Amino acid sequence: MKIVIIKYNAGNIRSVLFALERIGAEALVTDEPDRIQSADKIIFPGVGEASSAMQYLRERKLDLLIQDLRQPVLGVCLGMQLLCAHSEENNTECLGVFSESVKKFMPHANETLKVPQMGWNNIYDLKSDLFAGIRENSYCYFVHGYYAGLGETTIAKTDYVQPYSSALHKDNFYGVQFHPEKSAEAGERILKNFIQL
Repeated sequence: MKIVIIKYNAGNIRSVLFALERIGAEALVTDEPDRIQSADKIIFPGVGEASSAMQYLRERKLDLLIQDLRQPVLGVCLGMQLLCAHSEENNTECLGVFSESVKKFMPHANETLKVPQMGWNNIYDLKSDLFAGIRENSYCYFVHGYYAGLGETTIAKTDYVQPYSSALHKDNFYGVQFHPEKSAEAGERILKNFIQL
């Protein structure tokens, strides 16, 4: 099986590569269109800022390529947010695979919650084969100041400031807001499930 990690102007790609190696999967990190298109599975990870990431993708026409992919694609953290319609982070038009919009966490004045959310939080209302063998309210690792709202493509929820989409699914596209590569056994199982889809 050929697994590709899309290389673009965003960090955290190496940790995804190492996580795949831990579960016995090899992946190629590339931004070459031919190699991306010929992959069996594609992972679109990222930590960074939405507008500069989208600019990088557009300059290389990777935005159009990603939208046209037909094999299973997994967006992780910023990768999931870029698959949404729009991000409030620098008013960025994103890829539009998912119709959800990405908004900034705005804690109420009386809340002690810090932004960004950093650390372990639970996922619930799980609705996809991506979560086969994952218990409701399993804990995963999050680092983010923006979130995707709830919508028709929501397949997992998490509460922080308010309920939001911690995972999305439409057709061959999946997205997770948390970092499976840092989420211990639950994260490893989710990566295995994606590879087996």
